[in-house]
Amino acid sequence: MAYDGTALHGWARQPGQRTVQGELEDALATVLRCPVPLTVAGRTDAGVHATGQVAHGDVPRAPWVEHRERLLRRLRGVLPPDVAVTAVDEAPPDFDARFGALARHYVYRLTDGPAGPPPLRRADTVGWPRALDAEAMARAAGALRGERDFAAFCRRREGASTVRTLLALDVARDGDLVTVAAAADAFCHSMVRSLVGALLVVGEGRRPTGWPAGLLARTRRADEVPVAPAGGLTLVRVDYPADAELAARALVTRARR
Repeated sequence: MAYDGTALHGWARQPGQRTVQGELEDALATVLRCPVPLTVAGRTDAGVHATGQVAHGDVPRAPWVEHRERLLRRLRGVLPPDVAVTAVDEAPPDFDARFGALARHYVYRLTDGPAGPPPLRRADTVGWPRALDAEAMARAAGALRGERDFAAFCRRREGASTVRTLLALDVARDGDLVTVAAAADAFCHSMVRSLVGALLVVGEGRRPTGWPAGLLARTRRADEVPVAPAGGLTLVRVDYPADAELAARALVTRARR
């Protein structure tokens, strides 16, 4: 699924708020005439976007058979314009959108150009008011990859592990556009935006390139790490193993999380 998170209060249902889960579950219930609770690959925060989000839900056989061929078109007719289901299919019995995932891929977009974001990209590109040294940011990012305890970059949840495997953290510049691409087996709450925030401090020259990696010794959230604005972040892809390996992957992930 894809969504523009600008006017949405994140993935999870909240009373009195528009959320991605609420919009999708209400649309599915309208079309299929039965409740379809969804489990999502990654619970995005308020204001965060997605182009490759994944969720699963259990649907009785009869409405699935009746509606599957026209489900995308019918969902389009009831969903708001900032939420779209781009593909739907029957999943293997062992599929779990959350615990079966191998990796989540995010991209953060910002521009330090004097004109700010292009008007047609203003929803997913942050205008940064100061010049950035993207090469310094890239060097700082390289020292953060691997399996580490990212407690300094996470909003801790009681009993939850902050150990993650950061598979990629790459910074690139194209003209005035600076992108940060991040991939991990999973991310803690606000982890991507905190990593970007730390890299921005380096990019502005306010901290040395080794500063973000030095925070990995912390056992709790580092208050001096800013959280980058939500609007620049997009979940672009979720990776899953082959069907035969789904059950084993879910078991491993459940044991760690």
